[in-house]
Amino acid sequence: MAGGWAKEGAEQEQIERTLDDAVELARSRLPQGESRKYCEECDEVIPEARRMAVPGVRLCVVCQNEHDKKQSNASSYNRRGSKDSQLR
Repeated sequence: MAGGWAKEGAEQEQIERTLDDAVELARSRLPQGESRKYCEECDEVIPEARRMAVPGVRLCVVCQNEHDKKQSNASSYNRRGSKDSQLR
């Protein structure tokens, strides 16, 4: 239900662009190249199963979890775009 100056279906187009951007960002963050045998952060051995499952892996599971927590805290933003959610 577009209104005002927006054309019909504009909301869906915006949702699709937002999703496309999120997928592109996630793909750009995927590791590339040869997997490391030792974690870049703590020098622990990265198990072969992890290296096979995640090509280009650079961190052990523990360090990757910490890295992901830091990333998710830094990238939180208002998804709803309403004044209600901005005030919370």
